Amino acid sequence: MNYLNTEQMIGLETERLYFRQWAAMDYPIFAEFFSNEVHAKYVGGLKTPEESYRLMASYIGHYTLNGFSYLAVEEKASKNLIGTIGLWKSAPWPEPELGYWLLPQFQGKGFGVEAGLAVKDFALKQLKLDTLVSYIDPNNEPSKTLALRLGARLDSKMILLDFGIHEVYRYQ
Repeated sequence: MNYLNTEQMIGLETERLYFRQWAAMDYPIFAEFFSNEVHAKYVGGLKTPEESYRLMASYIGHYTLNGFSYLAVEEKASKNLIGTIGLWKSAPWPEPELGYWLLPQFQGKGFGVEAGLAVKDFALKQLKLDTLVSYIDPNNEPSKTLALRLGARLDSKMILLDFGIHEVYRYQ
């Protein structure tokens, strides 16, 4: 299924944030994030440097195929990468997902809510997706809190491919 739309997710902005494509300069930060068990635990787990590179490249390729992806999000004032917030829907993925991870130093500053609301709005109003969810590990309390703040409600539980049991938070 191809979701390409004339509306572009790259260039999406909020008051403090800018959404852009991943760049080579992001790789060291990306790889460092995924080399830390605590940070990577709920977003696919630890990755070697090569696996991190391939994951970042898959985010770029996903955008080419679908017109949306998990994009690099930077703080406008500092130009610092803060993490990723975006959309995912690969062929085996059950439904389009709003997903996110933030670098630890940018958590607790309201960036997740600010960016998440922009992505939710883009998905539902620009892409006109019929459905949007976040798949969250039952033990990931910060992600569940963010999903609720973005207006999602716990819908069900499921086994998500080979990632184990996840709670499905559905956006309205």
